[in-house]
Amino acid sequence: MYQRLVAPFVAVFLCSIVLLPVTGSAQDNRDLREGLFAPQSTTPVPVIFDTDITGDCDDVLALAMLHALQDRGECELKAVTISKVNPLAAPFVDAVNTFYGRGDLSIGATRDAQRRKSAYLKVCKATDGQKLRYPHDVESSDDVPPAVDVLREVLAASEDHSVVIIQVGLATNLADLLETDGDKFSSLSGVDLIRKKCKLISVMAGSFGPVMNKDRHPEANVINGIDAMQRFAKLSPDEVPVVWSEFRIGLEAPYPRESIARDFAYVPHHIVREAYLLHSGPNHDRPTWDLTSVLHAVRPEDQYFGLSQPGRVSVDEEGFTEFAPDGNGRDRLLTMTPRQAIRVIEAQRTLSSQPPRSR
Repeated sequence: MYQRLVAPFVAVFLCSIVLLPVTGSAQDNRDLREGLFAPQSTTPVPVIFDTDITGDCDDVLALAMLHALQDRGECELKAVTISKVNPLAAPFVDAVNTFYGRGDLSIGATRDAQRRKSAYLKVCKATDGQKLRYPHDVESSDDVPPAVDVLREVLAASEDHSVVIIQVGLATNLADLLETDGDKFSSLSGVDLIRKKCKLISVMAGSFGPVMNKDRHPEANVINGIDAMQRFAKLSPDEVPVVWSEFRIGLEAPYPRESIARDFAYVPHHIVREAYLLHSGPNHDRPTWDLTSVLHAVRPEDQYFGLSQPGRVSVDEEGFTEFAPDGNGRDRLLTMTPRQAIRVIEAQRTLSSQPPRSR
C-alpha cells in the first residue's frame, strides 16, 4: 500500500523486547533451524496475494511473511497479483520471490488502475558490480499476464473451497474478476469461480469508526479506487466469508524499527530491509495494515484477533465504509485488544524477518 498520513500517537503501549544472543554449536543451530521449518500438522492453505505493492512498504513485509509461512508449511503461495500500475512493480515482486527461493511463482498485473510512483521499487534494479543485487527475470510489469487472467487460471486449477485470497490494496483485480464470464480457463463466471474455489477473502481496507480525532477516515485502499471497492462489496458472493482488517487495526500494531535495524542482518543486503528504509527510514515504526490480513488469513484459529458479529460492508460515493450488522451477512471485521496487539506485533516481526530456507 502507499503512504498514509498517520497521527504520531498509537493507543497501544508495548513492552520492551530483549533480544538474547544465540550460542551453541553449528549442529545446534542447524537443529534449531530445522525445527523452525518443521512441517505443520495441517494442510498448507493455498493463497493468492493481491497487492498494490508500490507506495507503502507494508506490502513488502506482508509478502515476506507469506514466504516464511510457506517455509513453515502453513500456506502455499499460488500467485501474486498487482492492483496498481507501475512498470517496476512486477520486477520487484519477482525479485522478492526469487530472494525467498520461489522465482517461478505466477505474477499478474492490472493495466487499468491508479498509476503509482514508488520510493522503493527501484531497489530491484540495484547492482553490485555487473550483477543484479536481487536477481529476477521479469523486466517490466507489462511482461506479466493481466491479473484477472492469473486469478482465473489459478482458481480454476484449485480444489473446491480451498483458496484464501488476501487483498491488501485496491479492489481492482477482484472487482474485475467478479465481472468476468467463462473463458479458456473455466466455463464459470467470476462470481461462480470464487463461490466454488474460495473459502475466505481477507481484505485490508476501510475504516469503521473514529480515529485520529475524526469520526470517519477516508482509507486509502478505498478512496483511490472507490468504484472497484463498491463493485467488490456488492458482487462478492455471500457463500464466501469476507474478513476486513480496517485502518485502525494496523495502526495499533506498528512494526518495530529495531527489527529493521537488527533482524535482517543475516545477509549483507536484504530486499525487505532496503525497501522499508527507502520508504520509512530508520526511525519510524510503520503500521502493519497488510500484515494483519496475512496473519488472520493463514492463522485464523490462533486468537491473534477477534471477529465482529456478521454484517454487511458498504462503500459510499465519497469512499467512506460502513458496517451494518446482519445475522446472515457475509462480512466480519477484525477486532484486536491491547493484549492481542502484543502477540500480533511479535508474530509479524518474527515471520517478516525469518530467513528463507534457501539462505
